[in-house]
Amino acid sequence: MKFGVADYGLNVWDGGCYDIQMRLEELKSIGFNGTERLECGDAADALYRAALYKRLGMDFATCLSRAGIEQSNAFTAALGKEYVWLSPGEDLRTKVDMDVFIRRANRFVQAAESAGVKAALHNHLGLRIQDQEELDRFMDEVPGAWLLLDIGHLHGAGGDISGTIEKYIDRIAAVHFKDVFIKDAAIGLAQWPERLRFCELGAGNCQVPWLEAARLLKKLGYNRWVFIEHDTHLREPLTDLKTSLDALKQIFC
Repeated sequence: MKFGVADYGLNVWDGGCYDIQMRLEELKSIGFNGTERLECGDAADALYRAALYKRLGMDFATCLSRAGIEQSNAFTAALGKEYVWLSPGEDLRTKVDMDVFIRRANRFVQAAESAGVKAALHNHLGLRIQDQEELDRFMDEVPGAWLLLDIGHLHGAGGDISGTIEKYIDRIAAVHFKDVFIKDAAIGLAQWPERLRFCELGAGNCQVPWLEAARLLKKLGYNRWVFIEHDTHLREPLTDLKTSLDALKQIFC
């Protein structure tokens, strides 16, 4: 089991990642094993950053190249990592027709497999695959895809976290853990950033079954990456991240 950070929330808090070595050293100091994505430009940059991770005793799960999807797939495979984010076609924030999305996703999976990696779908509020019905249809009609399960986003969309884990355990590439705090329940999911925010484990107010999810994953023998992702921080992020990490380690370790 490896514990990492999906560091979107850190980037929001800081305004970006200005020094990857500084970030890795800070995360290592509070007990993390790495980050989800090694973000890079060209092949030389990917190798330089991978060497930096190794020198610091840290790791990553996938590569994201600014040069494009084909390069992300190639760099991820070349560096011996297992999956890439499935991101077929146009901006995923648009509700592209589901049949079109599934057609493109199957083609994306085929290309990823050709490169030697798995393509993992990240369920997310506001994107094409948001709720349980969409997720189940996608997983059925794109049989080669894996799942980058985000329990906060699925719970926010009214999904069944434990049922999803049990059904797709053999296709889960990684899991994002977070808690959910409802800011205004009168606001619908179409404006989800105004409705809720994500927070450290234990700080939510809508009964996200993160504890049950962690216990179930352990029971089922899950042994891949677990990532903590807090999209919104209201204080020093390392404090929140360590709170969540300590909570998960009590279950998994």
